[in-house]
Parts: sequence; structure tokens; C-alpha cells
Amino acid sequence: MAVREQAAGLPGPGRDEEAALLFERAHYRHDPRWLLPMSPRLCLACALELLPEPSVSLVRKKHVLSGFRDALMRHASLVMQLVAQDQRVCIHFISMLFGLLCNVEDGSITDLCIEVLIQLTTQLKLEQTIHCLLYECHKELCNMPSMRGSLATLTLLGKLVDAIPALADKLVMEHSDLMEHLLRGLVYPSEGVQASVCYLYGKLYSSPVAAEMLLGHFREKLCPLFLSTMDGAQTKELKINCLGLLRQLLKYDLFVSMIMNKSTLVESTESVEGPPGETSLPLVLKKLLLSRDETLQVASAHCITAVLVHSPAKHAPAFIHADIPEFLFEHLSSSSEVLVWSSYNCLILLVEEPLFFSKCHTVYGIESVVRSLQGVLRMNNTELHKQGLLLFAQILTRQPEEIKLFTSSAMCRDAGRALQEAVNSPVLEVAAEAVKAISAFLRKDHQSALPVLYKELQALLKAMLSRCADFSQTPLNWRPLGHASSRDSEKAILRRGKFLLITLEGFRNACRLAVEFQNEPSAQENPFTAPSAEKEDTLEAFSEFLLSACDSLCIPMVMRYSEQATHPALMEVFLSVLHSLFVIVPHMKEEFSKKLAASSFIPLTLELKARFCSGLSHSALNQVCSSFLYYMCINLLSAPEKTGPLSQEELSAVSELLQHGLPQISSRSPESLAFLSDRQYVEGATRQRQYCILLLFYLAYIHEDRFVSEAELFVAVRSFLLSLQDQGECPPLVVFRASIYLLAICQDKDDALDEAVVGAIRKLLEGIPDLHLVYTHHPLLLRLFLLYPELMSRFGHRVLELWFSWEESICEELDDVASAGQPTLPASLAALFHVLRSSPSTLLILLDLIYSSPVDTARKVLIVLRTFLRRNEDVQVGGLIRGHFLLILQHLLVEHGSSPSEASGNLPLLLSLLSLVQLRNESEQELDSMAMKLLHQVSKLCGKCSPTDTDILQPSFNFLYWSLHQTTLGSQKRAAAVLLSSTALIELLEKTLSLTWAEEGSPGPELLCSAWLLTASFSAQQHDGNLQVHQTLSVELDQVLKALSFPKKKPALLSAAILRFLRTALQQSFSSALVALLPSGAQPPPAPEDTVLAPLGTSQVLSLVIRLQNLLVQKDPLLFHACVGCLEALFDYLHARSPDMALHVASQPWNRFLLFTLLDTGENSFLRAEILRLMTLFVRFRSSSILSHEEVGRVLQGAALADLSTLSSTTVQALRGFFLQVQSMGLLADHSMAQTLQASLEGLSPRASTAQLPLQDMICLGGVAVSLSHIRD
Repeated sequence: MAVREQAAGLPGPGRDEEAALLFERAHYRHDPRWLLPMSPRLCLACALELLPEPSVSLVRKKHVLSGFRDALMRHASLVMQLVAQDQRVCIHFISMLFGLLCNVEDGSITDLCIEVLIQLTTQLKLEQTIHCLLYECHKELCNMPSMRGSLATLTLLGKLVDAIPALADKLVMEHSDLMEHLLRGLVYPSEGVQASVCYLYGKLYSSPVAAEMLLGHFREKLCPLFLSTMDGAQTKELKINCLGLLRQLLKYDLFVSMIMNKSTLVESTESVEGPPGETSLPLVLKKLLLSRDETLQVASAHCITAVLVHSPAKHAPAFIHADIPEFLFEHLSSSSEVLVWSSYNCLILLVEEPLFFSKCHTVYGIESVVRSLQGVLRMNNTELHKQGLLLFAQILTRQPEEIKLFTSSAMCRDAGRALQEAVNSPVLEVAAEAVKAISAFLRKDHQSALPVLYKELQALLKAMLSRCADFSQTPLNWRPLGHASSRDSEKAILRRGKFLLITLEGFRNACRLAVEFQNEPSAQENPFTAPSAEKEDTLEAFSEFLLSACDSLCIPMVMRYSEQATHPALMEVFLSVLHSLFVIVPHMKEEFSKKLAASSFIPLTLELKARFCSGLSHSALNQVCSSFLYYMCINLLSAPEKTGPLSQEELSAVSELLQHGLPQISSRSPESLAFLSDRQYVEGATRQRQYCILLLFYLAYIHEDRFVSEAELFVAVRSFLLSLQDQGECPPLVVFRASIYLLAICQDKDDALDEAVVGAIRKLLEGIPDLHLVYTHHPLLLRLFLLYPELMSRFGHRVLELWFSWEESICEELDDVASAGQPTLPASLAALFHVLRSSPSTLLILLDLIYSSPVDTARKVLIVLRTFLRRNEDVQVGGLIRGHFLLILQHLLVEHGSSPSEASGNLPLLLSLLSLVQLRNESEQELDSMAMKLLHQVSKLCGKCSPTDTDILQPSFNFLYWSLHQTTLGSQKRAAAVLLSSTALIELLEKTLSLTWAEEGSPGPELLCSAWLLTASFSAQQHDGNLQVHQTLSVELDQVLKALSFPKKKPALLSAAILRFLRTALQQSFSSALVALLPSGAQPPPAPEDTVLAPLGTSQVLSLVIRLQNLLVQKDPLLFHACVGCLEALFDYLHARSPDMALHVASQPWNRFLLFTLLDTGENSFLRAEILRLMTLFVRFRSSSILSHEEVGRVLQGAALADLSTLSSTTVQALRGFFLQVQSMGLLADHSMAQTLQASLEGLSPRASTAQLPLQDMICLGGVAVSLSHIRD
């Protein structure tokens, strides 16, 4: 006994809790094998005796059951071993527990019993125990007079079937009469019993086999009873269990049909109050949606979804008639993600029914959808984002056009901004759904609420395109890991293509929207914009945005993707977008077409047609490709590049040609070239295709897209032209234009055309009214016409005329080239210059063009010839040009002798060219008979002009001046004699010089400069050569001196020219037989001291010196030389007339300040020719106050130490003159230094200075011919 008690573990101190699990009165009799060997110390035998004992309190029984449950949970295997020792004991224990369950009304004990029974049954997995338990339950329900005490049994059965799903089939098959008891429970007035029955039914119907067996039971008995129970449920438990049963039933299409048919029948027969006890499922679920319990709302929405999944078209009307969508839209504002998700799912299925829209549920709920989207996008639930966007996209897509969805522009704006936020999502799936929604949003009826918010649409499209661009630029992870990695990359490319496709579809819808709004006057711009405000929110701005976005985003994205893969559907959408842009922005369609052609879109489209559209495959893509090519070609031909526009008849003909021919072209470039080269007899339809192919090549090449080999294309075009000749055909003008252009472009420089091809071209050209109809502006085409004598003789003049008419910017380009030195010529001139070098006779055509063409064209020809002559000095064309010009000039003077200025507006240009040719002549060159004839004719021309004929006189004076100064002394004398014999010319010069000081009617400083220089030259030549004077020229001396005042008001070159004239007069002591210097008006008698200086006076001399000093201070190089030369002549004149006066003027203190003002701060700044000449002048007149002996010594010392070889020849000459002047005056203090300097100077010949190249003597300054030596020396 003691051993048994010890084994039983009798309670001791601190073990009261464990002792409570034992039945003390009986435990000592129990075998230790029924005792659980660990805490809690549970004895199964004690439990078997204690639980049925009536004297034991319910509290203790509950404690024992709780301990057993805990033991089961903590030590399941040990308890199962304990229970399974004897099957009879096990069955007895289960029966005892079931009895306790049925006899105890305490809910907590009942729950413990059910829980322990379920755990024992599921853990033991004994068929006998399960059978026993089912039998007990069946017996209990069958013997029960009413369903009052059935709650525990029904609950046990439901949980047992839930724990062991296979029992559902067993229960239905072996205990089918239980179903009647379940129906009794369903009508029993206890919602707890009803909830248990619904729970059990739900578990039974969760088994497909059991559900099939219970089909008749449901149809005949359960369906109306269940709907009525569900409709009348008050407790949450019953409602949830009813919804659970409903969810199981809704898995089967047959049950759904039964329930919905029953619901339809009820709805069709119900009166205003409705028959009692019958209801419909939509109304029941609507009631649950209206409850405030979120769980019931979610479950109700799930049930609606479960019904609609089977057949939205069949079942959705019932829910729509019940106004279910209205409440679903209301739930979209909930903060519960589950409820919003469930509502989204329901609505997505409901919108498949057209009745949903005709009942205007979308109009009611669209604002809720937009607000819901705005809210969920702030959450982290991407699945919710996708469902919301999917619903929005479905509504936007399916909404009938006649029912306006957005009633105000504010709603449109909110929707657009929500979509913009969604498309920026980092989750690709969410962004993809957003793009689909945007595509549906871009419909005319959705955007018809005024004002149309174009700026908002721009922002939305920009966000969509930017998101696609970001995704398309994400690098693919190319890793050489075998087929798996390759498949991953292919999938990534496929995903990229799908996203790009839906983006392009959205953009296409935006383009379609812009096209549709073009016919809506109210949609052109915001009608509420103030008249003075900048109108950005307009259809025009939106259209231009679409073009810009396509150019900067769509085209680059598609081009990048096409490098990886090509999908016909994507390219079809893309090309339709490009096509629509021609309509959207009509004023830019030509420029857009040019850009597309230059970006290889012609070969791209042809490659698509060749790859996918052979035969009858991809007919839609073929149609889009052909349409795109057609409109692009028409746009390009309507605004041609470098060629004349087509007439309306030509455009109509080529339009018809392209419309018929383009859809038939589906060959790659090599096949097209071979097709073009076919010289067999070509029929009409085939010839039309050849024309189309040739036009495509032409338009591509003219926009610098040379996608086929030039050599192969040259052969093909040549064969095509010979084929035309063989068949005696004359192609359309645009086709012939394309042919000769491609032939010229593709011809190799070393390859000459066959005589047959040249003859074919000439024959075709002779049949054309005017060459401009087939002319395309290109230097190689010019080369083609000028290279072959057969073409040049017949068409050279006209082709050159056309070439110059197209050179719009040639003057500016060549002027820039002239000012920049000798950089590379513009490409358009290289071919012409090459032809001019190889065929100088072409120059005669150019001369004719200068004379006979319009002024603008003639000016271009002149600039080209001038540039050619400057750059090709080795080409001897002077005689050719002068001879031809002489004939033109003689002809002009015969016909327009009295008024040559009216003869031709191009005469000044010819004279400019003549001056240029004269400038190219080498100095010291004898004037031949042709030159003398030209001098005579030009002087004769000048004599017939007035000083206002500046455009003729300026180049003529330049020519005369250069002719005098650019020849030998003997020729100079002969030329001067010829010119002096023209009394009209001398009279013209006198009139022109008098205009120098005229306030009005002055011809301009350039012509005055030339007149003064030419007069000075004539006077010098006449005086030196003692030439006969036929007409004297009078000039007012006072006006000449006055003209040197205010030097800043006159150009420096004009002052230099007047100084050159005055210097000549001083050198001749005012005794010229040609020029008579007269006083201005009545003069007072001269003072005695002025008589010796006549015609100058002392005041005039001093005034002249001051003016010369003012001019020197300007430091203009040319003016500096002229002033120094004039000072030298003035001092010589004064020294010869009054030496004292000369010394007085030379010793003025102001001269020293002037000298140091002219010196800069650089080292040896005195080593400049003009400074040295000025110092020589001061040394000569012993002006020690101006330049002291010490300063002279320092100058010589600096010169001795300097590297004289770096000086220009004029500076060396001036330095030698200064040294000799100092030496002659006896001012050499340091003889060794003087000897060194003298040796250095003697070692330098006048031309020994090589550091600086000698300046060109004959130059053109501002259009005025100037001889630097004439000004300087």
C-alpha cells in the first residue's frame, strides 16, 4: 500500500495543485501505468472516476479537464500512449466525455469537453473512436425531442468535421438522416443553434463529394430556409456562420445558379411589402454591407465577388438592381485596406455589365474612386494600388461616350494627378496599371469638361513617358551563366517591350485626343483665360508638346528597344503615333518629316515591311507602314529640300503613284536594287514600283541617310535610265529629278559616265521645259553638268544660274572666310572651284551671269569669283576676264552712252571684279594694249557719271588707282597721260572733292578717299612727267586745311587721303599745273612775313601743325604714316621758304610731349618706322629741347643692342635714315657704339629682314583701293 501511494505521488507540502488532478478516494487503487510521469501529475483512471461522479463539483471537474487539455497540448505523445494502452478504456473515456458534454449546461465546461474530444480524436486517429463519437452524436440528436439541448452536439460535430474534413463525406453517406435534424435546428428559435447548424453545413458543403450528395437537399429544403435565416440573423456569430456557409456554396456554379434564380424569382414576385419568410441574396448582402461591422462588410463583399466570378453577365444585373454598387463606392472611403480591396474586386466584376453604366453608377461613384485612389497610393499595399488602378481603368474604358463621366474640370484634374502619382510608383506592376488607366483616361468624352486642362495633361504624359524612359534605361544583367541567364534576359526584354507598348498606346490616345479636339472650337483654348494673359493652356501648345515629347522621349525609347528586339504590334502603334503627329501639328509636319528622314526612318520602315509584311501576314502593320511612308514622302515633296516645289498636278500624280506602289513594296535593300537594275521589258505596274523605290532612295539620300551602297545604287540608277531609253519612256519629272540627283551623288570621282548614259540624260533633259523642274541643289550635281561638254554646252548657263539662286548664305559665309584668312571653303564651293580650275572657260559663263542675272544672283557670282581668284593665284585668267569685260563695257557704252548708270544694275559688280583682277597683277608689270583700252573705257565711263553714282565710281576709281600704282614707271606715265586726257574725268574729280566739306549730298567717305588719292596720284604723275594738262582742277586750300579739323568726325582713311594730297602739293610747292589751290572767297592782304610762305600764312602753318599733332595722337597706323609724311613735306617747304620759321615750329615744347605720348611702355618702343622718322625730323632741325643729345645717344645705344634682323624693312630704312641724320649733324658721342650700329645697318640689305613678312603694298580698306607706299613714302 505504501509503495502504491508512493508511486501515485500522494500530495505533500506544495503539491496541492497537482493533487487536485487526482481522485484521492480511488487513486490508491489505480495502477501506476495510468499516471502521467511528468507535470501535470494526471491520472487517467482518476479522471475516469472523477468526471462522472455527481458528488464532485463542477469546478473541480473543470480543473481536471483543463489539466488534461494542457497535458495534451504539452505532452501529446505521452498522453496518447497513456490513453491508447487499452482501447476499451479509450472508448469509455470518450463516451464519458460526450456524456459530460451533453449533461452539463456550463458553457466553459462544454467548450473544454469539445476541445478535449477533438484533440483526442485527431491525435488517436482511430476509426473506432471516430465511429463511436459519431454514433453518440447521431443518437443524441435522434433521441432529442427538441433542439433545445442540441447546441453542444452540433458544435462538436461542426468542429469535428472541421478537424477531420473526410468526415463530411462519411457523415452525409452514413448519417444522412441527420440533415433533417439540422433543418430542425435551422428553424429553432435560437441563433446559437442556428449558428452551429450553419457552421456544420459550411463544413459539409466544403467537401465536393458531400456537396454533390446534398444538392437535392439544398434545392428542395435548405435554400429558402438558409436565405431566410441569413436575412433574419441578428447576432454576429450567426451572420458570420451564414456567410461562411454561403462562401462554401458559392464555390459551385450549380449552387450559385440555384441561389440567384431563387433570388430573381423572389424579386420578380415580391410586392411592396414583400412576402414573409422569403428574400433574395443581393438584398441580404446589401443589408450586411450596410452594417457597421467591418468583418461583415468584407465577408459580404467577398460573397458578391464569389457570385460574380461565375458569370458577371448573368448575375451582375441582380446586384446592380439592388443598388449594391452605390454602397461599394461608399466603402471605398474606408480606412480598412481589406474592405477597400474587397470593394475594388466587386466593382471590377460589376463594371463588366453594361447595366452598371446605364444606371449611372459610375457617375455617382467616380469621385469616390478618385479619392480612394489618392488615399491608397499613400499606403504600402502594392496589390491594393494595382486593384484600384485596374478598377479605374475599367471604368474609364467601358464608360459609354454618351454618358459624361467627369462633370467638371476639377474632377478631371484630381483624376489626372492621382494617375500621375501612380505612374511614378517604383513598382513596375503598379506603374503598368497606371499607364493603362492613363490610356483610357485620354478620351475625348472624359476630357470634354471645359476648360480642357492641357497643362495637366502635359504633366501626366510627361510623367508617363519619363517612367517608361527610366525603365527602358535600366541596364539588363547580361551574365554568361548559360541558358537560365539568357532566358532571364529575354524575359526582362519582353517586360520592357510590354511596358513600352502600353505607354505608346497611351501616347497614341493623347494624339487621337488632340486630333478630335481640332474640330471643337470650344476646346482650342481656355475660355476663362484673360485676354492679356499668356495662353499656354491651349490645344496648340498641347499639340506642340506632343511633338516635342515624341521627338525627345518616344523615338529614342523605341530606337533603343529595337536594338534588342522588334515586335510588330509595338512598331504598329509607334508608326501610327508618328503618322498622327503629321495631322496634329500641320505647320511643323514638313520639318518633322525631314528629321525623321534624316534619322533613318525610311530604311527602318522598309525593313519592317520586308521582315513582317511579306504575303498577307501582318496586314495591319503593312497598312500603317505604307501610310506613314506615304505621308512622310508627301510632306517631304511638298516642302522640298534644295529643290523647287512641285506643282499641284505633279503632287497629285506622285500621290497616286505612292498610294498604289508603297503597299506592294516588301523587299529588302539588295532586292530593291536588283529590281531597279532590271533592264528587261518592264510593264506599267512594275515600273510604278520602280518609281516608288527610286523616290524613297532619293528622299533618304537628300536627307543624308545613305542606307545603301553608293556604288550599287549608282549602277542601279544607271541601268534604270538606260531601261527608260530602251523603252522610249519619259518618267515623271520628280522621278527624273531623283534619278539624276542619285546619279550625281553616287558617282565615283574617278569614274566617268558612259556616253550612252550622258546621251540618255541629255535626251530626257531636252524634253523638259525648264531645268529647274528637275534641279536639286548639290555641288555634285553641278559637277555632273559642268564636267561633260555635252551637258555644259547645252545646260551650263542655266544650271549655274540655278546653283547661285539656291546659295542663300554664300555671301555671309565667304565674307567670314575672307576675314578669317584662308580656312577651309564651304563644301558647296569646293566642286565649283574644282571645275573652274579644270575648265577656265566656265568663267565666261559666270561673267555673263554677273551682267545678265538679277542683282542678288550677280552679287553672289562676284563673291564666288573674287574668292576663287584670291585662292587660286596660279590660275591665269586675267586676260580672259579682261577681254570679255572689255567687250561688255564697249557694248554698254554704245547702247547707254548718255546714262551708263541706267544700263545694268550689275555694272558695279563687273567693275569690282575688274578691280580684283587688276589687284592680282604683279607689280612692275607693263600695261599691255588691252589694259590701256580698259583704262580708256573706264575713264570714259566715269566721265559720264555724276558723283552720286557711287556704286559705279567706287570700283572704277579703284581700278584706275591700282592701274597707276601697280605698273612700271613707263606704264605709269602712259596711263596718266591717257587719264589726264579725259576732261570729263577731271571735272568729275573736282566736283567730287568739293563735296568733302559739303553738308548735304556727300557721296560717302569711301568715294571721297578714292578721289583724293587719285587726284594726288594724277598731280604727282603730271608734275614728274611734265604731262600735258587738258583740264585744270581747282581746290580751295582753306577748305582742305579745315577738313583736317575734328579728326574724330571723319574716317582715318579720309584724313590720310587728304594728307597725301596736301603732302603732294607741299612737295610741288603748290606749283602743280593740274591742281589749282585757290583761296576761299575774299582774303585780306597778307602780312609781310606771310608773303614768303604764300599761299600759306603763318597762322595756317601753325594751325596745320596742331592738326597734324592731333591726328598723330590717334595712333592709327596708316594715318600716322600720312601725318609724318605731311610733316616732313611741310618742314621741307618751310625750310625752303623761311628757315627760321621751320626751326621755330620744330622747337615747340609741345613736340616733346607729343613724341613721348607716341612712345609706349614696351622695350625699344622707339624702333618703329614712324617714330624714327619723326625723331629724324627733330634731329635735322636741331631741336635739342625736343630730343636732347643724351636721348639721341640712348636711342642709338638701344638700337645697337637690338636684334635688327627682327625689324621690318621700312623700320630698318627709317633707322638708317635716323643714324645718317645724327651722323651728319655730328651728334655721335660714342664712336665705338656708332661703328657697331653702322656695321649692323650695312650688314642688312633693305630686304634682309625676314622675321616679319613684308606687307602687301596694294590693299583694299573698306572698299577703297590704297597703295601703302603711296601713303607712306
